[in-house]
Amino acid sequence: MAGIGIRLNKIFKRHTLIHTLYGSGYSMLATVTPMLVVIGAMLLMYVFLGFDSVRYYDRELFSCTILYVFIFSLLAASPFNSVLSKYVGDRIFEERYEDILPCIYVGMALNMGLAGLIGIPFHIWALVVGKIPLYWVFTAYCAYIGLGLCFYQMLYLSIVKAYKRISAFFFAGMLLCFVLSLIFRFLLGMSVTYSMLLAMTIGFFLIACLEYGYAKSYFHENSHHYREVLAYFRIYWKLIFTNFFYILGLFIHNFVFWTKEDMRMILADTYVCNQPYDMATCIAMFTNLSASVIFIAYVEMHFHEKYQNYTEAVLGGWLKDIVKSKKRMFRLMGDQLMRVTQLQYIISVVLFLLCIILLPRFGMTGYVMTIYPCLAAGYFVLFLMYTVILFLQYFNDLTGSMLTSLIFVTVTGVVSVFAKGFPDYWYGIGVFVGSIAAWSFAYMRLRWLEKHLDEHIFCRGTLLEKVNEPMPDAKVYDRREILRQQAQERDGERKREKRG
Repeated sequence: MAGIGIRLNKIFKRHTLIHTLYGSGYSMLATVTPMLVVIGAMLLMYVFLGFDSVRYYDRELFSCTILYVFIFSLLAASPFNSVLSKYVGDRIFEERYEDILPCIYVGMALNMGLAGLIGIPFHIWALVVGKIPLYWVFTAYCAYIGLGLCFYQMLYLSIVKAYKRISAFFFAGMLLCFVLSLIFRFLLGMSVTYSMLLAMTIGFFLIACLEYGYAKSYFHENSHHYREVLAYFRIYWKLIFTNFFYILGLFIHNFVFWTKEDMRMILADTYVCNQPYDMATCIAMFTNLSASVIFIAYVEMHFHEKYQNYTEAVLGGWLKDIVKSKKRMFRLMGDQLMRVTQLQYIISVVLFLLCIILLPRFGMTGYVMTIYPCLAAGYFVLFLMYTVILFLQYFNDLTGSMLTSLIFVTVTGVVSVFAKGFPDYWYGIGVFVGSIAAWSFAYMRLRWLEKHLDEHIFCRGTLLEKVNEPMPDAKVYDRREILRQQAQERDGERKREKRG
């Protein structure tokens, strides 16, 4: 987090319109560009390959395959990446760069191992029960693994602040994807949907390879401290559940509505989806996606400075310095949370009105536009909730962040189950209620931390590293041993005098 903030501080401190626009653009580049590049590549393939001319079954098979690839690759990567990010950040702070390479290898093995175990039974089912062709099932599985590797390798490039590289690699991968899809379709005569799927699979693996190569160019030495990496999962196990619950909460309401009989679609006895609800979710997410950009641009770059002042005061300052820096830090945090909320509200309302006006002209009508308003409100609160989770992790309140994510996924899932019986314009109420509940808890937790921060830092913190060593000898002073040492010193001096 701090890496982006430092860079943005250098841009925004000049206080000019050009630099403000440049800083906002840099924030956009560091956050949402990879997603936009992938969407752009898919739209280009839709147009140039004539996706609309494909029969309905093939179109839906491709759409469901890509949907499952993105959702479950992200879910499979979520339990590990937060802990690995913590480990790498600590090693870089300690300048133990030789420990990074073991983390890359261990993390890759864990991510791919879990992803493989989850994906194999599903794709066997698709092959045996769903009667989907083997070539399609195998390519879909490879796309799932390749995208999981992309998500994983992005972690290390983010830590070394190579945000432009991430966007450049995604651009190169998706450019290759588009070119290959044209070759597969028009030169090799493959079907439209399989050309797109195979091209995207190759593009994902190219992105993952480029990210891995760039990360390894930073870290050459290998300390072979693999057990230290695994030990972090035992120490920071709360981060595993925090990240997993949050990612699961993003999609659990979709899973619930996949079970709604009158709306769901089952394809080849394998893929289950709810097209209107899934499309409304996608649009609602994009409506509020700017919250991440605003958070980075207006919160992170200022708050990190105040947080650093506080930690420096704790480690070597006077009591009055600690009290003063703590008050300034929390006052700025409250101001920035309010600013993020205000700006995001304005942006969300404008985008919401544009979607209501423009999307029906592109065929987005019926259930999609009916469900969309409630989901848009839910995702507005959801992204604000996530900013508070990040603040809790700033203060090493792992329990608070885990409970916030748990409340979010639980309330969202339970309310979504009941929402299936509500009128259609209330279908997205689960996300809204779950986000409100989690945000309220997280905000109260922050206020509790403000009052008890000294106790949290000094009594429960980890300022000093814990080590296991033998107990020192209980004997403090041995008079006989001291006299013996003095006698030996006198004998040594007499010998040196005789020699002289």
